[in-house]
Amino acid sequence: MTSTTDRPAAYREPSWWDKQGDLIMRRPFNEWTFTHMNWLMPTERVARGATHLPLPVDNQPLDVTYRFENRDYTLAELHRRTFTTAFVVLHRGTIVHETYPGAFSGPRSRMQLFSLSKSVTSILVGIALDEGLIGSEKDQITDYRPDFLGTAYEGNTIAELLDMTTGVGDLETWEVPDSGIKQFEQTIMGGGDIADVVRAATRTAPAGERFNYSTFDTQMLGWVLEAATGQSLATYASERLWQKLGCDRDAYYWLTRGRPRTAIGGGSLNATARDVARVGLLMAGDGVVGGEQIVPQDWVRRSRGNDKPQLAVGALGPSGYDHYGYANQWWTLGGDHFDAFTGLGVHGQYLYVDPDAEVVIVKCSAWPTQDDARRDAETVAALRRVADHFAR
Repeated sequence: MTSTTDRPAAYREPSWWDKQGDLIMRRPFNEWTFTHMNWLMPTERVARGATHLPLPVDNQPLDVTYRFENRDYTLAELHRRTFTTAFVVLHRGTIVHETYPGAFSGPRSRMQLFSLSKSVTSILVGIALDEGLIGSEKDQITDYRPDFLGTAYEGNTIAELLDMTTGVGDLETWEVPDSGIKQFEQTIMGGGDIADVVRAATRTAPAGERFNYSTFDTQMLGWVLEAATGQSLATYASERLWQKLGCDRDAYYWLTRGRPRTAIGGGSLNATARDVARVGLLMAGDGVVGGEQIVPQDWVRRSRGNDKPQLAVGALGPSGYDHYGYANQWWTLGGDHFDAFTGLGVHGQYLYVDPDAEVVIVKCSAWPTQDDARRDAETVAALRRVADHFAR
């Protein structure tokens, strides 16, 4: 058991106020909170551009069944069983199916994306590397954030952050009250500097040796990006991504309550499902939008998988499900869907990209729990089936 002397300065014994995160994420309230985070937290706008690029729409019924645990289910059953709030399917750049089962959801609703934000942070890092604002992925974290000298992150590289192989931090589990991620959440909601929580993380493995899913790693990645660009995450995302995509609405990051206020690069982006689908189109199209190369092609390709054995499908260990691999802040799938990959967020947020099938699917949800292996496996089975339907 961790003693009070081992805890970061920002950590306090949890009170009712500290448990806001649990209340925000509890059903049925989360159907409302996941579309109204700007009512609950400070925010910074990710402004869309003056040019709007509408997505073509040919919305039609999608009479598809998928098989899970030796039974066939319809998409309507998927939405009921996995608490879907928004479901948007694009084929060859056209919206071919769109539904919003959530009580407070619609085309203009900005959805809480949780760790799907990590995949967007990776895109922004790829752009910054291409612009020369970040010198190299082999650069050390402390080249940009020298205030982390003397912490477990000293000596780690940007590449290790991208692959989540820093070897820093414990197993990310929401069920353990004193875990690093729960301390992080309580500090975000209740005040204090989350950098103190991250600085207190300890080394649990040699750098590069094993995968350990870590919101701390992506938070560091976001801070490196801000230091390198001289801009906030929201401003850089607006100028380099949101304005280029021709989005429907401004997005936003919610910020920590305590000062210095900071966006959570691993979990606080909120955007409409259609605009998230635009991000998927960017990745399905090798980083090109409207004839302009927004993200380097090689950066997009590396997000579909790599040859590192510790990141292969089925090899992630206790912090990843068996049907996933990992690459560049995206989850890879392998098998018959070798090029398919997905961004994921707790409570059932998905950005599924299948370049071969020319399919992008956004599924937002309000699961009762942060993680659910069974609901995740069922969702992946359904998304694969939808992609196969359009690939025929």
